[in-house]
Amino acid sequence: MSENAIIVNQVIKRFGKAKQNNWVKNLINRKAKSNGHNGSKPAEEEINGPVMALDTVSFEIKQGEIFGVLGPNGSGKSTLIRLMSTLLLPDDGQILVMGLDPVHQPIEVQRMINRVSVEASFFKKLSPMENLIYGARLYGMGGKEIRQRVVKILTRLGLEKRNIFNPMEEMSRGMQQKVAIARALLSRPKILLLDEPTTGLDPVSKREVQAVVNELKEHEGTTILLTTHDMMEAEILCDRVAILHKGKLIALDTPEALKELAPRLNGHKPSLEDVFIHLTGDKLKEEEKEDIESAQAMVHAITNTEETVEEELQPALEQ
Repeated sequence: MSENAIIVNQVIKRFGKAKQNNWVKNLINRKAKSNGHNGSKPAEEEINGPVMALDTVSFEIKQGEIFGVLGPNGSGKSTLIRLMSTLLLPDDGQILVMGLDPVHQPIEVQRMINRVSVEASFFKKLSPMENLIYGARLYGMGGKEIRQRVVKILTRLGLEKRNIFNPMEEMSRGMQQKVAIARALLSRPKILLLDEPTTGLDPVSKREVQAVVNELKEHEGTTILLTTHDMMEAEILCDRVAILHKGKLIALDTPEALKELAPRLNGHKPSLEDVFIHLTGDKLKEEEKEDIESAQAMVHAITNTEETVEEELQPALEQ
């Protein structure tokens, strides 16, 4: 536990906003000019400016640790996992996975990690057994032992044996997510990246997955990074928790220590959910207010433009 499995050092990741149609740009620029703005550059920058997905984020994950990452939608959680798993490149800063750089040593990093995401994909006409054997062969594994391991992992996750050999298109969303987790466990990764792995699972299935995650840490020493919206899940499983907001790391500590950051309500000790709301709630409300005001301004601009166009066309229509 003394060595670090993952080091994230001053990482920055930006995404360019999707360009809007010219008529929208002209509409906003026209409205900006009518409000006293000179030129159209400010409006264009607002439309096409980059979005800061991760803003100088730094932390370390110890070997054998379950490290949780919490944050609202769009806070940068999935971006962080994609950077670690070599699917994205950082704009600045560095990530090290077991001392390896995912940018310059992607193949070596890929051998050490596996990732489970909400949008896991499969060959839906094939069964879980066929999908997992195919995945195992990509990692150079095969033989009778793999078939036995597939059955063992899937049944441990709560999948009935009869479902292991039925087409995946006949399975529920929750059952498919269990197969995705099983696929990640087949290669016995040193580091497991779980991006909201229990989303869509019923309470019983969620507990089965959480039990397996705990077993991986206790019996195999697997380092696990877990993103989740389930505060109770983070509190139960995670040794430490990081909270992201708008790409910035705003808190990092053990669940118990984080609870000291929120005020007590009616004398009761706050939960991790209380901490999350305390740290991000006011900011989220302010952003929601800004979004509403922007939408209202857009509607107002469009309405005014439609009225102007109608006035300009009226003489022609009357002829």
